[in-house]
Amino acid sequence: MRALDPLLNIAFAGTPEFAATVLQALLDDKQQVCAVYTQPDRPAGRGRKLTPSAVKLLAQLHGLPVLQPSSLKNAEVQQNLRALQPDLLVVVAYGLILPRAVLEIPHLGCVNVHASLLPRWRGAAPIQRAILAGDSETGVTLMQMDEGLDTGPMLARRACPILPDDNAQTLHDRLATLGGALLVQSLPALAQGTLSATPQDDARATYAHKIEKREAQLNWRESALQLERCVRAFNPWPVAHTTWRGEMLRIWAAETLMPTHMDVLVSREAGSRERQNTHTTPGSVLATAKQGIDVAAGHGILRITRLQLPGGRPLSAEEFLNAHSLLDAQLGAQ
Repeated sequence: MRALDPLLNIAFAGTPEFAATVLQALLDDKQQVCAVYTQPDRPAGRGRKLTPSAVKLLAQLHGLPVLQPSSLKNAEVQQNLRALQPDLLVVVAYGLILPRAVLEIPHLGCVNVHASLLPRWRGAAPIQRAILAGDSETGVTLMQMDEGLDTGPMLARRACPILPDDNAQTLHDRLATLGGALLVQSLPALAQGTLSATPQDDARATYAHKIEKREAQLNWRESALQLERCVRAFNPWPVAHTTWRGEMLRIWAAETLMPTHMDVLVSREAGSRERQNTHTTPGSVLATAKQGIDVAAGHGILRITRLQLPGGRPLSAEEFLNAHSLLDAQLGAQ
């Protein structure tokens, strides 16, 4: 093994905004990034125009070489990486499988910054799954990569609380910053070989399946607490939704109410404009006020505080009610 330079020669592989935040941390720390790998440009938006990833845009801004292979299994692609003579390959939400041949190229191997406290929430959507499960804590893990899916030994971890009002975006932003800091703090020990690796306990592993759009449709028979978790987990994508008068109604923010009696709700809050409602069918609107729109769930009440109709912008409950009446409304398919 050759002697390492004072600065590691780092190749970086990542694609979305989370990865771009970690890459920015490396650049702010004046680390030597020899090349950036990211996924090929993808169609996006209404015009389906080819759009570069967040990592590509950042790399171009700093004049870094950008490579966008569709696979790392190609021998020529592997040879190009080998020619860079990287000491380390940092991988963050890259989206492509690293074959053994790639894992063996860097002198210090390949490390991954993952947005959970492994072995909990291996896989594609650890942030959303943690919120959906009602976890009170998550974090980031620096992992030595192997051929499995987020199964490699752990080099370092940092915990982070999940706040009651966190959605996927706010938690994403905190974890991305935490992940960048953890990586930068760990590099000196990693270079010196003093960073110990701890095997994961596979018996405690959970899997964070990729989020699908269909999951964002609210089922009002579920508890208000679970519905609130859905709203938070699916903000900003794919956004929790229900139906009203045959149209999609997107729910951007909501909170749980747990009254003693579900059969009668009397709104006593200032600004209330509607009477008590004795309909307790899940999805029934029980009361409305500027503070929110109270909807019966399978257990408890969900108060909607921000929502959006097709073609419109997201509105506060007060703004929405100024233009629309939800008196005796029924949300969702019955």
